[in-house]
Amino acid sequence: MAASSSLFAQRFRGYYPVVIDVETAGFNAKTDALLEIAACTLKMDENGLLSIDQTMHFHVEPFEGAVLNPSSLAFNGIDPFNPLRGAVSEREALTEIFKMVRKGQKDADCQRSVMVAHNAAFDQSFLNAAVERNHIKRSPFHAFVSFDTTTLAALALGQTVLAKACLAAGIPFDQKEAHSALYDTERTAELFCHIVNRWHGLGGWPPPPGIVDDTPSEAVDTAEPAAES
Repeated sequence: MAASSSLFAQRFRGYYPVVIDVETAGFNAKTDALLEIAACTLKMDENGLLSIDQTMHFHVEPFEGAVLNPSSLAFNGIDPFNPLRGAVSEREALTEIFKMVRKGQKDADCQRSVMVAHNAAFDQSFLNAAVERNHIKRSPFHAFVSFDTTTLAALALGQTVLAKACLAAGIPFDQKEAHSALYDTERTAELFCHIVNRWHGLGGWPPPPGIVDDTPSEAVDTAEPAAES
C-alpha cells in the first residue's frame, strides 16, 4: 500500500471524498429532471495534501415524465432537447461515474465514498433520487453523510457563496462559466482542497496524540445507502 493511500484512508476515517455538482430543471429531486452531473475524484500526496485526480461530466436526458421548470432552465441556460448536448441516460451517467469513484476509493484504501458539494443536501437528494429511480443496487456513496463546502467555506473563509468563497481562497472564478456542472464541480473541488490543505498547513491535522478516536470506521459506521437492497 502506498504511503499516500494510507494517509488518505486515515484522513477522513475511511471515507473517500468525491466532489459532485448537478444541474437540474427544478428543486424537487423526485419530480424534476437531472440535466447535468459532474464528479471530481481526489488524490493525496505523500505530504498529506489533496488535489484533483480525475474529472467526469455528463449531459443527462430528462427521465420519462420529468418536470422541466421554465424558470430553472432560464437560470442555467440548458436546452434539454438540444441534440448537440450529446446527452446520455441517467443510468449510463451514474454507471460510468460510479466506476471511476469505486476505482479511486479502492486506490485510496477507503471503505465508502462521501459526497462533497456546495449546498450538499441539494446535490445529494438528486443523486439519491436518480439511483433509486434507476434501481441501481449499490451506490458507492453514503446515503446521507456529506461534506458541505458551504459550511466549510463559512468557517474557513467567511463566505458561503461559491464564487465569493473561491475568490477569497485565491481561486479564479468566471461568472460566465458558472452553473455548468463541470465548471462548478472543478471550482468546488479546488475550494475543498484549499480548505483541507490550509487546515493541514496550520497544524490542524494530524491532531495531537490521544485526540483521535482510532476505532476502525467500519466498526462504527455500518449504515448502508438507502438504495441498496
